[in-house]
Amino acid sequence: MDHHHFEGKDIPHIKLDSKTTVKELVEIYANSGFNARQLGEAAKLYQKMIAEDATICLTVAGAMTPVGFGGIIKTLLEKGFVDWIVATGANVYHEDHFAWGLPVKQGHFQVDDNILYEKEIVRIRDVYVKFYETLELQDNIIQNIFKDKLSQEPFTTAEFCNVLGRISKEKSKFPEKSFLTTAYDLDVPVYVSTLKDSSLALNLAVHRLKNQAFNLDFVREIIEQAAIVYNSKKSGVLELGGGVPKNTAQQTGPLLDQILRKEHGGQNYIVQITDARPDTGGLSGATLQEGKSWGKVQDSHENLITVYADATIAFPILALYALANEEPREPKRIYKNLGKYYETLQESAIKIPEKFAEILKKSDINVD
Repeated sequence: MDHHHFEGKDIPHIKLDSKTTVKELVEIYANSGFNARQLGEAAKLYQKMIAEDATICLTVAGAMTPVGFGGIIKTLLEKGFVDWIVATGANVYHEDHFAWGLPVKQGHFQVDDNILYEKEIVRIRDVYVKFYETLELQDNIIQNIFKDKLSQEPFTTAEFCNVLGRISKEKSKFPEKSFLTTAYDLDVPVYVSTLKDSSLALNLAVHRLKNQAFNLDFVREIIEQAAIVYNSKKSGVLELGGGVPKNTAQQTGPLLDQILRKEHGGQNYIVQITDARPDTGGLSGATLQEGKSWGKVQDSHENLITVYADATIAFPILALYALANEEPREPKRIYKNLGKYYETLQESAIKIPEKFAEILKKSDINVD
């Protein structure tokens, strides 16, 4: 796209008053500059995903749920604005505190952590949880849930979170305070990008030491995720932060094209909210346009917007704009269709492109 001209919108002299709405605020952002403009355009792109009935994946890195943002995720699920989720284990683990009524408090970041340790207070930046009254009780809940579940046959993290959502719905004090219970109700798959890198998996160690095996079928999991994208007319991602959740959603394209050779092309839309820099080479800061070279996105020129901002600031604005502009959608109920989606990939043949066949023939690599 050629931007080498003086034909853009006039920058407005912004006026705010006590009646300014979030819709008007996003318009102000979109007509301004820098990351305010990016946030305004990102909010509109998310609205576009919803309006065009894209299958939308929400990826959640870092620790968004300890600051209460699981409630925003829950609302988006209820409105049909998120169809599947990839989250860190921390976001799933800490979300469950609210359902069970375990204490999570505002604290402070300018503290002596030796003193906090002595007082049995655990700190997540400026959020406090109690060692026994929060973490140990949560650990006990997870250990009790999985002492007789998911040990008979291989499972995925979507199945793991479905169990958590069901038990929290049936047994917890405040099931309405968890996006996991809503995901269970609406058949929304919730995948944990790296289960072993979280307290969720640490609690399974208690049972493993008693010779109870847990078999995570991570290959079936990545096939399911690619199958969701493959079985969608249009597919988009809303990325909060980067990390493994971001890659988990975006690697669906390379699995479909590079490995399974489906000539799919990847995601139709992606909105990324990150504070990571692209020049360090890490995926968290990698530009969405770079993903085109991997087959992660359909087009490097459109429907890709990165907002360089703290997700705790930008996400509520983006979500509120969607809620203010779009009518609720019917849930896609993806979880109960995962088996059918999987079969569509299982039944289709993998074709080797002629160009690669020639390269393979000329290669002296042999692992037979």
